[in-house]
Amino acid sequence: MRDPAELLVAAAEGDRSAWDELESRFGPRMWAVARACGLSPSDAADAVQGAWLRLLQHFHTIREPAAVGGWLMTTVRREALLMLRKQRPGVTSLEIVEEPDPESAVLEADGRRLLWKTVSTLHEPCRSLLQLVAIDLGNQQMAARLGLPVGSVGPTKARCLEKLRTLISAQETAQ
Repeated sequence: MRDPAELLVAAAEGDRSAWDELESRFGPRMWAVARACGLSPSDAADAVQGAWLRLLQHFHTIREPAAVGGWLMTTVRREALLMLRKQRPGVTSLEIVEEPDPESAVLEADGRRLLWKTVSTLHEPCRSLLQLVAIDLGNQQMAARLGLPVGSVGPTKARCLEKLRTLISAQETAQ
C-alpha cells in the first residue's frame, strides 16, 4: 500500500490507480463525516463529491500531502456545513446539531482510541503535553505543570504534534 503523499502526487499526474486507492482508503470515512453532519444520503453524496472536486482543484497546493486524509475529512465537513446552511438560512454551523449515525460513532470512537494509543507511545514531555493540549490549558499552565519555561511550550508542542503526525501517517500507510 502506497503512502498518502505518494498517492496524491501520482493522482495529480493522472495515475487512475492512485486515484482509486485514495477513494477506497478515504471514501468510507468521508461518507461517515458527511452523514454525521446530519445530511441525507443524497446530500452526503453531493458533499463527498464536492470534497473530491476540491481535491482535484487543489492537488498542487496542499501543504502536507502526507495528511491528505485529514484534508479530505475537513473539506467534506465544510461542504456538508455549507449545504446545511443553504438548507437552513440564518442558522450558524454552531447551531447545527450533529446526530451521528451508529456507524459514524463507531468510526469516531475508533479514531479517538487510535489517537490516544499513539499518544501513549510518545516519550515525555510529549505524552503529557498533548494530554494537556487536549484539555485546552494555556501555555502558562502547561509550562507550570510540566516544569518548562513558558517560551518553550509552543516549540515543544509543535515538535510533539509533528511526531504524532508522523506516527499516525505511518499507521495510515500500513492500513
